[in-house]
Amino acid sequence: MRVIAHEGDTIDAICHRHYGQTTAMVEAVLNANPDLARLGAILPHGTPVYLPPLVAAPTQNLIQLWD
Repeated sequence: MRVIAHEGDTIDAICHRHYGQTTAMVEAVLNANPDLARLGAILPHGTPVYLPPLVAAPTQNLIQLWD
C-alpha cells in the first residue's frame, strides 16, 4: 500500500495510523523505503511512502506449569 505524507508527518505517526503500532513497523517501512531516512524526522508534505504488509510476530508455544 502506498500513502502520501501529510504536513508534519513522521514515519512513526504513519505507522501508528495505518498499522496501529510502531513496534518493528518503523524498521520495516524504512527497509521498504531506503530514501526516507535522508528526508529527516518530519517528512515533506506529499512524500509517497510504501507500507509493506503487516507481518504477524511469530508465536511461541506456551509452557503451562499446571494443567
